[in-house]
Amino acid sequence: MTRTPDTIVHLLRHGEVLNPTGVLYGRRDGFHLSELGQQMAQKVADVVGDRDIVHMRVSPLERVQETARPLALARGLEPVVDERVIESTNVFEGKQFGAGVAALRHPRNWRYLWNPMRPSWGEPYKQVVARMMSAVHDARIAATGHEAVVVSHQLPIWISRLHVEGRSFLHDPRKRQCTLCSLTSFHFVGDRVAQVSYSEPAGDLIPVQDRNAPFSAGGAPEEKRPPA
Repeated sequence: MTRTPDTIVHLLRHGEVLNPTGVLYGRRDGFHLSELGQQMAQKVADVVGDRDIVHMRVSPLERVQETARPLALARGLEPVVDERVIESTNVFEGKQFGAGVAALRHPRNWRYLWNPMRPSWGEPYKQVVARMMSAVHDARIAATGHEAVVVSHQLPIWISRLHVEGRSFLHDPRKRQCTLCSLTSFHFVGDRVAQVSYSEPAGDLIPVQDRNAPFSAGGAPEEKRPPA
């Protein structure tokens, strides 16, 4: 007989960032939520602010702390700043990506692209998982019997989900199911993840150009169970 999950840890991705030059901002300081991003953060608080959330921890970067603020206020919580849930490192940080930008096509950058499984252009996925899951379990312990929110970044959240579901780390970044201000929720029975659910409380605010992930802005599957 399957036990009812006793603790839920939600991984919340930050909202839209003001980034007019289109750089890969990574861990750089000075990148804040756009006006729309602020609306997204407030929408999250409006939608889930009445849930049994008793603990929050956040990445030290501004865009994450700004995303967390409305929900923290709604729940009367003081978020714990946790370096373990920060964005992944990337050698292309600070470079522009987008239409007409050839950063990945330039021969000087090819040496970084040899191993997508590691990946060779940034922080190893196994290292990302180790730090993220360590923080997730600390949040689980702090919120035992209730719910916790960890506010982080797309790649760390997505890689953590792949790990929990026993899936390969090799993936197309354009198909990550982790849109702006989405919630990837780990439902724990004891210290084991019994199921994973995904939702988009601010899905109606996601710009069309950011709706690259499957099920973005509505139609997300209700839940997915990891392997036994």
